[in-house]
Amino acid sequence: MKGRALLAASLLVASSPALSAEPRVWSFRVYLDDAPIGHHSFTLRETASTRELTSEARFTVKVLGINAYRYAHNATEHWRGDCLNGLTARTDDNGEPTNVNASRAGERLTVSGNRTPEALSGCVMTFAYWNPAILRESRLLNAQTGEYEAVRVALVGEEKITLKGAPVTATRYRITGSKHPIDLWYSPDNEWLQLESTISGGRKLRYRL
Repeated sequence: MKGRALLAASLLVASSPALSAEPRVWSFRVYLDDAPIGHHSFTLRETASTRELTSEARFTVKVLGINAYRYAHNATEHWRGDCLNGLTARTDDNGEPTNVNASRAGERLTVSGNRTPEALSGCVMTFAYWNPAILRESRLLNAQTGEYEAVRVALVGEEKITLKGAPVTATRYRITGSKHPIDLWYSPDNEWLQLESTISGGRKLRYRL
């Protein structure tokens, strides 16, 4: 009986969805032009059938030593493969709070929060920069606003970037159609490396690992 109990325990451990690989983490320092303003981190936990992505951003922009702008964002996304299954996001954009929630029932993902609930059909993806599958999409869900935005993705080309003090070759893509264009860089094995976006006034928002 003892042997059977040990065998059953070992099978339970081997099949437990909690015992997935170590989480993948992308931790970025964020700059406005060349000035550091905060951080944005992403943590991905995977099992054989699901993915959970948590993200946290904190930005503070100072002008003459005075806090002129603050931004805080927290989100948890649940995925089945490359399709969003659920979302909870809370954002404080310089004192303006927004909440976005999404949940799937059958073939429809219902998005609600600070806006009228909307049912989206088929496989929906957020602006999940960590997943290069977004580069094939023509619409992406904005986790801050709840808008399902039409986008265009263009290949810019290969170029050298500096990553943690060393030059690396990366492939650059540009996403347009959203409020601000977004440039993304990926390694040869499709690992997300870097982000830049041109925002109001022509200033550059930059993410650096």
